[in-house]
Amino acid sequence: MNDGSLARTIERDWVRLSLLAWGLIALYYVINRWTGIHFLQLGDTDDNMRLMQVRAWLGGQGWYDLRQYRLNPPVGFDIHWSRIVDLPIAALIVLLRPFVGVREAEMLACGIAPLLPLGITILGLGATVRRLVSPVAWPLAIALLAFCCVATMLMYMPERIDHHGWQLAMLSLTVAGLCDPRGPRGGAIVGLASAVSLTIGLEMLPYAAMAGAILALRWIWDRDGAQRLSVYALSLGGGCAIGYAAFASYANAALRCDALTPVWLSVMVVAGALLFAMAWTNPANRWVRLGLAVVAGGVIVAGFAMVFPQCLGRPEQVSPELAANWLNNVREAKPIYQHPFRTAFPIVVLPIVGVIGAAIATWRARGTARGGLWAPVLLFVTFAALMLLWQARAGPAAQMLAVPGSVALIWWLAPVMLASSNIFVRVFGTAAVVLIASGSFAGAVMTPVDLRWTGLNLHYSPPDRPTKRVQTINRASASCPTMTAMTPLNRISAQTVFTFTDLGPRLITLTHHNAIAGPYHRNGDAILDVQHAFKGTPENFRAIAKRHGATLLLVCPNMSESTNYRVRAPNGFYAQLAHRKTFDWLEPIDLPRGSPLRLFRIKPEQTVRHPIRLRY
Repeated sequence: MNDGSLARTIERDWVRLSLLAWGLIALYYVINRWTGIHFLQLGDTDDNMRLMQVRAWLGGQGWYDLRQYRLNPPVGFDIHWSRIVDLPIAALIVLLRPFVGVREAEMLACGIAPLLPLGITILGLGATVRRLVSPVAWPLAIALLAFCCVATMLMYMPERIDHHGWQLAMLSLTVAGLCDPRGPRGGAIVGLASAVSLTIGLEMLPYAAMAGAILALRWIWDRDGAQRLSVYALSLGGGCAIGYAAFASYANAALRCDALTPVWLSVMVVAGALLFAMAWTNPANRWVRLGLAVVAGGVIVAGFAMVFPQCLGRPEQVSPELAANWLNNVREAKPIYQHPFRTAFPIVVLPIVGVIGAAIATWRARGTARGGLWAPVLLFVTFAALMLLWQARAGPAAQMLAVPGSVALIWWLAPVMLASSNIFVRVFGTAAVVLIASGSFAGAVMTPVDLRWTGLNLHYSPPDRPTKRVQTINRASASCPTMTAMTPLNRISAQTVFTFTDLGPRLITLTHHNAIAGPYHRNGDAILDVQHAFKGTPENFRAIAKRHGATLLLVCPNMSESTNYRVRAPNGFYAQLAHRKTFDWLEPIDLPRGSPLRLFRIKPEQTVRHPIRLRY
């Protein structure tokens, strides 16, 4: 096959070849991470809770009932997610369990499901790069995504079954729709992708709003964009309405601010109606179009403020105490500049390069049809990069959206270097272009732990400590939630266990026991109860445990959360327990030798029992 026929094949069969590349990448990750798949190493509390949500549904819990009854029993608590991400996980379990059994079906489903949205992401980026750079440039986009977008790829790893990968996939379709030369199709893709993402969760709401603003700006600048805007408006409003009707839980029928409830549904429907009306009138004067857009934006903002004033603050609507003790300390929610340099630098390099590349490509394509496609993408990727100044959790999206600009830089500069008559320039110049334009040079200061936001110690940020202390915390946070550490608890009859907030979801996933709290804002009262119990007096702990019906106490010494209790309340119950103080109402229960956990039975008042010894 000569170069010409190879190029034609790459251009003609790009979808089939992209899916082949996705299949090979997926197979590699399944093989590479088989141990984690086999031991169900769901590293984040959200991944554990997602599996529990699927189990509850397959076990007979209603489609619209998302209350998790095994946390804070017997009433449980409502989680703000939808079931849309549960579907592929549940489908894989149902498909596989007749052949391999329930446990292996869950294990395989949790390994495979996160890789499904990766295929959509590859196709979305491929479509974008084909339109903006070259019809044969899409393999470079796949290579950059797979090898250089470290923060992004973490969201697709086996066992990462929560919603982030699917929302990133919708974001890749959004950017593809923004640069689609066919206006109605592009508008429909952006509108539907935004609607699906919002139905999953509100994390990508700023990106959805920015995409809509870009389409409105495009229409203001050129009234030929009216058809694109009108189709987008109908797709957004209609898609959100369908998403709400099909997936919103009973609890989300209330006027809450943290999900696609009637609050945000009404905003999207009204916004869609106003945008459609603007596009339908489509005045010839650009200034009139600008005026209509300003009025529509003012109506939406003012109406939101008047009708839903409770949503003007934090969407979680937690108490000031819980915000100070918990939400304000979530590391990924802090701006990127508040993170250590070795963590922040590898995250921000590629987004910066992507913005530069998109800006240069837009400038070089000015006055052409391709320039009109690059401009909205430039605005979108710049917005994504700036989101890092708000929260570091924007890193995966910012890196993924940097791929088109990075590809454009390499596609432009690499041939220049290769065409040089100087062999030094051809070899080292080309290598420098690839290393810089891909952001790969940042790897010199990156360690795997720096980008591992998926650990169970995510929700607490202890004060800076010496390196050895940090290593101790990391070891405890990694070892306590393992299957090896947790499954011996199943030898004790099912009970309610009082344990750390960050251990709650993992405990109910791996054992038949119930827990008190998980790190979810709708579980706020229970989270505060756990904090008050561990930081207060022993008598206070006992009273809170009794109120929740807890008969067992499980702790993980040196875990990040426990370290916070010991440091912030040096005279509190947990600090006393950590210093090996004994209490006559706590009865130690032996665990296997080397277990990182400590387990106690909480004795009923005025009852004395002999210690329980489990034989292994």
